[in-house]
Amino acid sequence: MAKGKFITFEGGEGVGKTTQIRLLSKRLNAAGIETIHSREPGGSAGAEAVRHVLLSGMAENMGMSPAGEAILFAAARADHVDTTIRPALEKDTWVLCDRFMDSTRVYQGESDNVPSELIDSLEKLAIDGMVPDLTFILDLRAEIGLARAHKRRPDGEEADRFERETVSVHEKRRQAFLKLAQRDPKRCKIIDASQSEEEIAFDIWTIIERELLADQTGIEG
Repeated sequence: MAKGKFITFEGGEGVGKTTQIRLLSKRLNAAGIETIHSREPGGSAGAEAVRHVLLSGMAENMGMSPAGEAILFAAARADHVDTTIRPALEKDTWVLCDRFMDSTRVYQGESDNVPSELIDSLEKLAIDGMVPDLTFILDLRAEIGLARAHKRRPDGEEADRFERETVSVHEKRRQAFLKLAQRDPKRCKIIDASQSEEEIAFDIWTIIERELLADQTGIEG
């Protein structure tokens, strides 16, 4: 049985997931908790190969349907769970992951209109019971997030296929994430990502203390 904790970070483009994962990892490490960082699509050798196909637009350019892409995401997730997430949790390591199953529900289910029945079936097969202990949904207006994503991108690096989509598409995804949180408030916690990095980190740590560390001794806030 897994002994570590599995925490995922969700939200639109440019909301600061990577920064908050780094800050949370640093604080957990200081408290004596080992962590690993991961991401989706990706997080394992096989999944990283699929990531290139999906984010470069290769699958889209080959005419692959949204349902076909959802299947690719699920295949990558299954490999990620089996080779990275589950082994780490079984070693009492906390896994902090940039995107997971909720992104598929939003990006493929809501944006691409892949039938919910297919999304549900693929999710069940891919995660094999590996539901996150907590999910932080970093919420930010789409136009602000896209501007941040553009600003942080290295010179000469092109935006990935998702960042290239319109503001209205990104705002639709933002609303879909908020609806997910409303349906599963115990797991999903909405964080105001318009705050400073320090304020966001404080909000996240407060929830971690309350939800995951309250029954552990020797952990200082």
